[in-house]
Amino acid sequence: MNTNTQTEQQIIREETRIDKIIKKRKKKMRAQVLLCPTITAYGRLYCAPRRLHRYNSSSSSSQFLNLNLSRFSGALFFHMESGTGSSGKRGMVENLKRYGVISSKRVAQVMEALDRGLFVPVGSSAYVDTPVPIGYNATISAPHMHATCLQLLEDKLHPGMRALDVGSGTGYLTGCFALMVGAEGRVVGVDHIPELVDMSIKNIEKSVAASFLKKGSLSLHVGDGRKGWQEFAPYDAIHVGAAASEIPQPLLDQLKPGGRMVIPLGTYFQELKVIDKNEDGSIKVHTETSVRYVPLTSRVEQLGGF
Repeated sequence: MNTNTQTEQQIIREETRIDKIIKKRKKKMRAQVLLCPTITAYGRLYCAPRRLHRYNSSSSSSQFLNLNLSRFSGALFFHMESGTGSSGKRGMVENLKRYGVISSKRVAQVMEALDRGLFVPVGSSAYVDTPVPIGYNATISAPHMHATCLQLLEDKLHPGMRALDVGSGTGYLTGCFALMVGAEGRVVGVDHIPELVDMSIKNIEKSVAASFLKKGSLSLHVGDGRKGWQEFAPYDAIHVGAAASEIPQPLLDQLKPGGRMVIPLGTYFQELKVIDKNEDGSIKVHTETSVRYVPLTSRVEQLGGF
């Protein structure tokens, strides 16, 4: 065998070895992405290392991994539009189930029943897993963010229970709550932008949740959500759609013993907190994942761009 032939075989063996390494790394990366809960809220994407942190020994490597995986996950979730109307809803939900975002049958049924297309501006991609701007420096969150919060609150959204949605925006998640607690329950949405409250009422009037609005078991109000909505307290479930620097005391006071609140906490570095109020009134808090939300602030600061 001449020298040239030996060299060519060595090159082929080396290329084969490198190909195997690349394929192995890609497979590992795909597995890590599926473990990584990616939370998109109000226009930003963050890949949270809830279980991936065990693979990283330093904060710098963790930040690098999050950056790259969040881009990959964004591409993964972005290709989820499957048509319009009923086909779009089904496609959106099926993809969220396929990627492991939705595991609850009830949540899947509710998100398929309430058409997200009625809650986004005309011409927007209603069934793509991405936030959509709705004006007033606000957005409707990505579908997988809604699914995440619905599943965290599911046990507190049974028929007859009460729910409060702080920062209700276009009314989509508020409508989902209404479908879950039924006509015998009570759902309250609060937003400090009057135009958004008017929009959310019109959106719900066009949806399958319209009957709850008409009967009064679902209502939307203009107000400072940091103060909750005392009239219908206490609430079994409270959802907060913007990040607070600390848990607002009025919301804790309005949370029913045995109830649960989901709220993002923090400024630049934020975490989605799950707060359970025990029957004796004591509070238990755990972190679900890392997120990026707009701040929970005043109407003036929001309209001014924070």
